[in-house]
Amino acid sequence: MRTIAIVTVARSDYGIYLPILRRIQTDPELNLRLMVSGAHLSPEFGMSVKLIEADGFTVADRVEMLLSSDSPEGISKSIGLGVIGFSQAFARSQPDLLVVLGDRFEMYAAALAALPFLIPVAHIHGGEVTMGAIDDALRHSMTKLSHVHFVSTVDYGRRIEQLGEELDRIVVSGAPGLDNLNSFTRLSGAELFAKFGCSTQPQPLLVTFHPVTREYPLVKTQTQALLDALDEVKLPVVFTQPNADTGGRQISHMIDEFVSHHATACRVDNLGLQGYFSLMSLAAAMVGNSSSGIIEAPSFGLPVVNIGSRQTGRVRASNVIDVEADRSAIVVGIRQAVRPEFRDGLRGEVNPYGDGHASRIIVERLKSITLGPRLTTKRFRDVRVAGVIGG
Repeated sequence: MRTIAIVTVARSDYGIYLPILRRIQTDPELNLRLMVSGAHLSPEFGMSVKLIEADGFTVADRVEMLLSSDSPEGISKSIGLGVIGFSQAFARSQPDLLVVLGDRFEMYAAALAALPFLIPVAHIHGGEVTMGAIDDALRHSMTKLSHVHFVSTVDYGRRIEQLGEELDRIVVSGAPGLDNLNSFTRLSGAELFAKFGCSTQPQPLLVTFHPVTREYPLVKTQTQALLDALDEVKLPVVFTQPNADTGGRQISHMIDEFVSHHATACRVDNLGLQGYFSLMSLAAAMVGNSSSGIIEAPSFGLPVVNIGSRQTGRVRASNVIDVEADRSAIVVGIRQAVRPEFRDGLRGEVNPYGDGHASRIIVERLKSITLGPRLTTKRFRDVRVAGVIGG
């Protein structure tokens, strides 16, 4: 039986993993080893490890790594603690394959810790670009630490090829988070209100805003611009919690202050996948800078006001309205997004991130790939590109 270890560090990646986890869990030829770390284990971020266990998954390893600080020093120290914690877990028991996803610093700690153990690493959502975040460098670094690459679009596969990876290691799978759309049960507005206390009548704005880590000294200014814009448009708002990056706590405090002075504003720390997707299906528009606005929202025909540079470089569909982190620009973007004619124009939108069958492709490859030195010994594949030195 092949043991597949999967690292999850926050509610965002857990929702993306969910179809993969369920496939592995029910496959008689595979053994799932779930490694939980990061915000999942933090009371400040809602202890979402409880949601994982409530979904019927056994947590094999809990790797504590987050300091109670989101300063640059705190983030760097957390990475170091993560490397130590994952190293200790791998010393106890090594999986046949390790799966990491995306670009979080907590994920990077796991991939780096696996390197001396010669554990083959499979990376999901590589090759993407988010120019506003240090995550960009972490994602590309994880590509070089990984041995199999599951990419969400052909363009991202070409980018991984450009990083010197061999073609037979690159699999265009689509985005696994879209597989959830085939199975989740949508909550009604009344059910959402009963569960989270947030009304969906009239239709609210769903706001997910994270720190822009390459611009962290501006986090207060950028968040204030968003809140001032929301105050001006005077629409109901449902906020989700920002992530554990530098400046995340400041955003969280500012949101709490806004909610305390606006009766039609609501904040939910842990919507869970069902709650989040249900809100996406009922919201007037989505506002913020989350990857979910780029990847999942097109499948709902949901207008998205994408603020600032955090997602710059990602492939996007026509549902996305890009604006600067400026009050006036955000107001204009929101007013455009909530116009009926804009939403009507999104009917039949094709999501560039796939059709909801990524988990099958990923798990089949994890089962069939040949383990051994050929997998863990990578050859750098030179690609000549016009414009480079010697090109």
